[in-house]
Amino acid sequence: FCMDKLAAAITVGLGVGLQEIFANFVSGLIILFERQIRVGDVVTVGDISGRVTGIQMRATTITDWDRKELIIPNKEFVTGQVINWSLSDTILRLVIPVGIAYGSNTHLAYDTLLAVARNHPNVLDEPAPTVRFMAFGASSLDFELRVFIPHIDFLLDTKHELHMEIDQQFRAADIEIAFPQRDIHI
Repeated sequence: FCMDKLAAAITVGLGVGLQEIFANFVSGLIILFERQIRVGDVVTVGDISGRVTGIQMRATTITDWDRKELIIPNKEFVTGQVINWSLSDTILRLVIPVGIAYGSNTHLAYDTLLAVARNHPNVLDEPAPTVRFMAFGASSLDFELRVFIPHIDFLLDTKHELHMEIDQQFRAADIEIAFPQRDIHI
């Protein structure tokens, strides 16, 4: 009687384990044949982002930005939410929020942000960069600079360089970048 239960438990455990292996194997075939994910693509699976460095039958290898290799079961790519940043179009939009102090010249801020974007070598002319006055914030007049870059590989450098240039040009134009302020009345 005890051996029957043990055999049944082992059979169920083996069946569940094989079911996962089979699901990952079939998912690997789907990935390889549909080609929605290719080696070299930049992807986000759940909270993991990186470049696909290998696709095998059971799992896909992603190298993240810290150069760690992550082995992701193929089932995650078929049943989960996946962002492929470079599948059919490598162009990426970058949005940079900028808050300026109340009383600043909004037209000058608009023109300065647009000039910074147009002068950056990684910012595409088409689609054209745009600037939008988004809101009257609690401590700032909130703008957004929206630019398009040719590939996600340029994202961090372009963002850094745009931030540096915006700061420099705003200082030269005497436009103050806002910071939170609190008034205390006694």
